[in-house]
This record gives sequence, structure tokens and C-alpha cells, in this order.
Amino acid sequence: MSRRLPVPLGLAFLTALASAGPASALAAEPANLPSLEQAWHGCVREAFDRQPEQGSRAGRERNALDECKPHEDAYVAALMATRPDDADMPVHGWARTWAAYVSFVVDPVKAWIEALRR
Repeated sequence: MSRRLPVPLGLAFLTALASAGPASALAAEPANLPSLEQAWHGCVREAFDRQPEQGSRAGRERNALDECKPHEDAYVAALMATRPDDADMPVHGWARTWAAYVSFVVDPVKAWIEALRR
């Protein structure tokens, strides 16, 4: 005896399945950023604690970050999705902002290197 779904019920199921879309962080409802951030930080802490003590601290940190990359990707994707599109801020405006941040770091280092050369 075969168990077949009635045609209308089968079509309703397929329609619901097709409208569900992919199950990813980007397709979900607006994410709870603090919980995503806490999950990522918790993962990094746990992964770092599991690393063998023989390696360097930097190596252990890199391994922990690599292990928790999916959590980081989900958090960054949700963070970028919640950032409003600022039509008044042209691309060169973002470049100018980025250059200001870079110069905030580069200028003191450059001055320190020049002081060492004297």
C-alpha cells in the first residue's frame, strides 16, 4: 500500500519549502548582535583554552580565531546588514575616513622611526 500525499497538500508543502529560502545568517530575521558577538567571543575563549601550551601565544590566538571563523562571519554579516546605507556618504568619503584612521596609527610610528634615525 503506498502512502501518497494528496496533490493539494503536496503542492502546499512544496510552496512552503520553496518560500523558506536558504538557512543562513543573511537570510534570517534581524540578528541579535550582542548574542552573536557573545557567541563568537565565547567560542574564541574556549578554542584558545583548548590550544596546547607548547606553541606561541600568537599561534594559539590564530588557531582559535581560525576555529571560530563561522561565528565571526555570522557576526560580521549581521553587523553589515544592520548598517544603514548612507546615500549622502560617497565612496571617497569612506576612503577619507579610512585614511584618517590609518594616519592615526602611521604618523606616530613614522615619528618614532625618524627619532631613532637621528
